[in-house]
Amino acid sequence: MMELCEKCSVRANVKCKIVSERECVYCCGLFSKLKRIGKEISEFLKEYNVKTIEIGCKMKGSIKELEELLKVESSIKEEVKKELSRILSEFKVARLADAIVTVNAEDLSYSIRINPIYIYGRYIKRVRNIPQTRWICSACKGRGCQVCGFTGKKYDMSVEEYIGLPVLDITKGKDAILHGAGREDVDARMLGKGRPFILEVREPRIREVDLKELERAVNEFAKGRVSVKFFGFVRPKHVSELKTGNYKKVYRALVEFEREVDKKELERALEKLSYREIEQFTPERVEHRRANILRKRKTYGIKLLLHRGKRAVIVIEADSGLYIKELVSGDKGRTKPSLSEILNNPSRVVRLDVIDVMGGLKFDPYSGG
Repeated sequence: MMELCEKCSVRANVKCKIVSERECVYCCGLFSKLKRIGKEISEFLKEYNVKTIEIGCKMKGSIKELEELLKVESSIKEEVKKELSRILSEFKVARLADAIVTVNAEDLSYSIRINPIYIYGRYIKRVRNIPQTRWICSACKGRGCQVCGFTGKKYDMSVEEYIGLPVLDITKGKDAILHGAGREDVDARMLGKGRPFILEVREPRIREVDLKELERAVNEFAKGRVSVKFFGFVRPKHVSELKTGNYKKVYRALVEFEREVDKKELERALEKLSYREIEQFTPERVEHRRANILRKRKTYGIKLLLHRGKRAVIVIEADSGLYIKELVSGDKGRTKPSLSEILNNPSRVVRLDVIDVMGGLKFDPYSGG
């Protein structure tokens, strides 16, 4: 006769010899042991300021096979989740929770994942030669070498670090990842009202923070090189929405021509380049790190701001993803049409600024992570 504890015999609805929980061939004292691990989990979660949890249970090995054999009506997986929820009643059980607790019913091992917090905002980059995210040294792959001055990075600082480091200091997080709505070139500035971004803060020990305090900390730390405006906390799904969103962008470019160009001729060329579909293969300058594909993007209004002989300042409104430097140069025929092609006068962008990124997330901000 099978030996089950009273709880398991009721759950399985079978006749058996009633034994203590520790002698039960089904649960082996599983539910009495949950109290011990529940205390361990509670102490760990309190270190991370966790308020809400999601509970999962894995069924492996003999306990799963026995449950299938007994054709148990009340799944032990669900019973474990209910019991652990009761033990951890100080934390609210919720979807999209602060942490996910998963218990293995076979050996009572468990894992705890502290979910990130996501903060939505816009950043301005006033200084050139700062990458958007950390740029690992290609020579040593981040280990540190003579090429990078043993920093492991190609550039000392990035927008990601100017924003992330002070935020990590306040939230006591493990890492901060910047997700941008596109990116500007390293040598381009990001001006105007800034570029939309989401900062993902991993394993924060402090989840409820004052966004104004974060703003002040970032802006003081960056000392004018970078500045931010935070709008609210968002959910993980908003990262993909941000990255796949359709944004129009406005650029200001200082262009240099090989030969002097007449102002009227230049204005006519810019008119021809406006409201056009542009076909671009991946630029030669980034082909080593991106797939060589054909992109089709549209330009909108392009106007001349200033003209002096071999130089001009122009403003370009275009779809997100259009390479502006190649729109001007033609990139050896990889971009068509281009300003160089229309003028029959080789030209290049000397300086580039992004002055507006139109659009952004539509979301309902909430008060905490």
